[in-house]
Amino acid sequence: MTRFLSVALRALLVLGILAAPVQAQTSTLTIRTLGPGAEAVEGARVATGEASALTDAAGLARLTLEPGFHRIAIERIGYAHEELEVTLPAGRDTTITVQLELEAMHGEEIVVTSTRTERRIEEEPLRIEVVPREEVEEKLLMTPGDIAMLLNETAGLRVQPTAPSLGGASVRIQGLRGRYTQILSDGLPLYGGQAGALGPLQVPPMDLARVEVIKGAASALYGPTALGGVVNLISRRPARERELILNQSSLDGTDLVGWFADELGDDWGYTLLAGAHRQDHADVDSDGWADLPEFERFSVRPRLFWDDGAGSSVMVTVGGMMEDRAGGTLPGESLPGGAGFVESLDTRRVDAGVNARRLFSDRRVLTVRASGSVQGHEHRYGDLFEEDEHRTAFAEVAMAGQDGRHLWVVGAAVQHDVFEPLDLPRLGFDYTVPALFAQDEVALGDRLTVAGSVRWDHHNRFGSSVSPRLSLLLNAGGWTTRLSGGTGFFAPTPFTEEVEAVGLTRLETPDYDALEKERARSVMLDVGREVGVVELNVSGFASEIDDPIQTIREADGSLRIANAPESVRTWGTEILASIHSGPWHIVGSHTFLRSTESDPEGEGRREVPLTPEHSLGMIAAFEQEGRGRVGLEVYYTGRQELDDDPYRSTSESHWILGLLVDRRFGPFRFFLNAENILDTRQTEYDRLVRPERTPDGRWITDVWAPLEGRSFNGGVWVAF
Repeated sequence: MTRFLSVALRALLVLGILAAPVQAQTSTLTIRTLGPGAEAVEGARVATGEASALTDAAGLARLTLEPGFHRIAIERIGYAHEELEVTLPAGRDTTITVQLELEAMHGEEIVVTSTRTERRIEEEPLRIEVVPREEVEEKLLMTPGDIAMLLNETAGLRVQPTAPSLGGASVRIQGLRGRYTQILSDGLPLYGGQAGALGPLQVPPMDLARVEVIKGAASALYGPTALGGVVNLISRRPARERELILNQSSLDGTDLVGWFADELGDDWGYTLLAGAHRQDHADVDSDGWADLPEFERFSVRPRLFWDDGAGSSVMVTVGGMMEDRAGGTLPGESLPGGAGFVESLDTRRVDAGVNARRLFSDRRVLTVRASGSVQGHEHRYGDLFEEDEHRTAFAEVAMAGQDGRHLWVVGAAVQHDVFEPLDLPRLGFDYTVPALFAQDEVALGDRLTVAGSVRWDHHNRFGSSVSPRLSLLLNAGGWTTRLSGGTGFFAPTPFTEEVEAVGLTRLETPDYDALEKERARSVMLDVGREVGVVELNVSGFASEIDDPIQTIREADGSLRIANAPESVRTWGTEILASIHSGPWHIVGSHTFLRSTESDPEGEGRREVPLTPEHSLGMIAAFEQEGRGRVGLEVYYTGRQELDDDPYRSTSESHWILGLLVDRRFGPFRFFLNAENILDTRQTEYDRLVRPERTPDGRWITDVWAPLEGRSFNGGVWVAF
């Protein structure tokens, strides 16, 4: 199979090069934008098809286009959307002056949906970070099979390995453990109430229009499963598109992903995502242990859309995924004890969801959302076998409206989460949480907006909780300031990072009557400014979790979960700066993070393991719309405290360097990605395999740096 795909890829590359058309003579179109007082408008986006540019300080933007007819769109925050039609002659340059009209409340900017108010991101008091489609496409060329890299390279997010033998990982938001992060699809928990250690590794990004991230306690919006924040995956909408990606990596991984979408008349449309992914074992350091596990995964997700064009719509989706994953020792290899150790996980998931909205004549909007999912797992840890089933059901009804300066939402929701370990019924749980919620955004003048939300949840085991949140947006002196604070809670479950690494069999039966729910408080201050092509954003954040659940390792190798005697305290800063000038795009970020907790092995406090104090990232790209791009990425990860590592107590800091080349020839898009060019590997410093097995069954250390080292992947993206 791999040989066939490699031959097919080479054939497609040759055909694409031979079929590349000779470039026609081009023309330069210059757009000059002026405001009401004939002043130049800087930072307006001028776009047609796949070509776009921003106006400079003189209000000028230049596009290099093929001769012929073009429809030009011009957008700028605070100005009305403009469109014009132009026919360009061959070999001649054209200049057009466009007068923009002020319009503060209308435009084609990003409209976020994660807060239910469907406001433009610039007007939302709650800080929401958006990963746009352009960045989604870039990461799609690097890892077509999952969203792990997409999330890991977003400032303030870290994809932390939690089940290293299988390559499993969870998403940490601002240092909080991954179990507090809720991953949604169009606002629906299609991946379950808790996505688990493999959640980010089983979601292909090809059908994503963007990703919306809420950092900090979000229980006021989404209940107890969003204690640390929300990652909302927003899907693409129907258009006449057919796309296919074939990708092959130097570590013997293959991805084949198809995207099909079309409109069915004036009101109806559909999209279909289908993917097949495989990875063979990779033992990079030749120690007999798989640094990359092998897996085979197949997934499919059709969506059906109805939109009457007047504000009412319905989206229905179903999905299915099956994956067999295995890691540990390679066939014929053994560990220091003289035997091999194989870990495997077979997953089967089926889900369905609906999102509907109805717009009434009095500007009231009724929304209905519902979903259900079933996941089955068969897990092997050496000689231990575990089989379980997760079921999640969710429903929500909300009414939103605008009265004067108030933009409000009221609603009710219920979520039902069931975990049935077939071999260990003592560890199962059945949680039902009905809820009522309300929020109101009030514009107090032209510069100040205040938003408040509150949610009441009644947990069938841990009682009632009230989760308020207050946010403030201030625009003054060219600066945008957001201040937000909220509370939340989390119901204890057996799924901690330590348990997922070794299995549920070793966990003592939790005494839920003696456990307290985890309660959190978080606050975030965010200041940003945009000056021409430069955008700067600085954030400070802090959170505290009371009665956090900790995993305690007993001397006999068993595990026990209990409320820690002291809270988890986390604080830090994020700095994000970007420059977009013509074909150049440069983005830099820095995260400073401190997080401490009670030491489960003794007295006092300790740094939370696997939490780097400093993280840096820089992306520089040169892009010509419709032709291709070259991108360079550099990432730095600082030292991290380690937990029970026999080789060291603190990790080494390290750098990761990557290069992406993407070139288009008509409908073909060829790409080559060089990942981790410096060949940074944890096993360059220490062994991954321990000298002996721990009492709780671990054969390897935690993962704090890449294991796979330098790798290359490339392929072709075909648009039909």
